[in-house]
Amino acid sequence: MKQSHPVKVVAVTGGKGGVGKTNVSVNLAAALGEMGRRTVLMDADLGLANVDVMLGLRPKQNIVDVLEGTCGLKDVMVEAGENFYIVPASSGTQEMTALSVHQHAELIHAFNDIADELDVLIVDTAAGISESVVSFIRAAQEVLVVVCDEPTSITDAYALIKLLNRDYRMTRFRVLANMVRSDTEGRSMFSKLLTVTDRFLDVTLQYQGSIPYDEAVRKAVQKQTPVLKAFSTSKAALAYRQLANKVDEWPVSTTSRGHLEFFVERLVQGV
Repeated sequence: MKQSHPVKVVAVTGGKGGVGKTNVSVNLAAALGEMGRRTVLMDADLGLANVDVMLGLRPKQNIVDVLEGTCGLKDVMVEAGENFYIVPASSGTQEMTALSVHQHAELIHAFNDIADELDVLIVDTAAGISESVVSFIRAAQEVLVVVCDEPTSITDAYALIKLLNRDYRMTRFRVLANMVRSDTEGRSMFSKLLTVTDRFLDVTLQYQGSIPYDEAVRKAVQKQTPVLKAFSTSKAALAYRQLANKVDEWPVSTTSRGHLEFFVERLVQGV
């Protein structure tokens, strides 16, 4: 019997706050939905949820309810746009910031129940390099590291990549420059990061382009809607569509790498 198609899983991370990571996650998911890809965005900032706020949604249930066993993952999914759903996290729940290994495993396995209903899972991680952040990154097939033009952004992105490489043997990362004044500036940021990783780490970085600084993004946040929807012809919206096209072309893994991953059964089964 033919197995269902595998699911592409992308963790969006940055090592620090303030790089626009959640904005990238929301607009990338919206752009993939526009393309007809059934996309789910998981808010993996478990104690300080903000994806639902950014989209003006008022979910009745969230990941806490799934972990407590009061409902399934399908029950907490909220429609956010065309082919675009979110899995909301909780806000102001301290215990959610320190899930046990078992709880992480339960949450990751819960996604197998919706595997037939989506093409792409975007995981918007919390800021920093906590165990929770690392767990979700390791469970993804692709890691998109968002950087912006601040010295701390490059430093923190490097610290995250170093940790994942040294402790978990992860060797491939994709990099997106956000809020840049020009693509030249974006490439310059990437070069700075590449210089230090090439010197000290055994990793491969792949530049995925840049998102321009655009006043339309700030206005869209105020409207609590993706910039693609609020200002569909803006520079940022066009850049997000270009990014979505690149993500869509990334090959989908059909083999497990030996640790807990989203849709691990799907990876093992293949197509």
